[in-house]
Amino acid sequence: MSGSRASVLFVCLGNICRSPLAEAAMREEAARAGLDVEVDSAGTGDWHVGEPPDRRAQAVARRHGIDISGYRARQVTAGDFERFDHIVALDSDNLAGLRRIATAGSRAALSLLLDHVPGRAGQPVADPYYGDADGFETTWADVTAGVRGLAAELMRKAAA
Repeated sequence: MSGSRASVLFVCLGNICRSPLAEAAMREEAARAGLDVEVDSAGTGDWHVGEPPDRRAQAVARRHGIDISGYRARQVTAGDFERFDHIVALDSDNLAGLRRIATAGSRAALSLLLDHVPGRAGQPVADPYYGDADGFETTWADVTAGVRGLAAELMRKAAA
């Protein structure tokens, strides 16, 4: 860990649906738990760089009391593997992509978000982009469960 402060990067494909929701959920959970953590999100692809989150992602976050309208998509960089302690992919395709670009000996531990939920290891957070608004509620439920598990792990490590 970087000093006593953990750092987490959430990664999906375009950084406009799942990863910004995970970032928002983690910020909320960290505040609730009193966890000092740097949180960000990025995409493995570059086609949405600079764009705000999908309007449906913004709407579901708003329904849960969080404003993500100021977030802007960015692409994962080689520097992220040194900047963050944990890089958390939202599905196995993005995890494989991260493994391909990770630098040898980088400090970042790679995982899937739902690996941090008992009984859900290896499962993806479904990509709601091509579906309807209900899919974003399912995504919110998944990222919330994932960040709660991850935050609990970080709290245990900080206390050790």
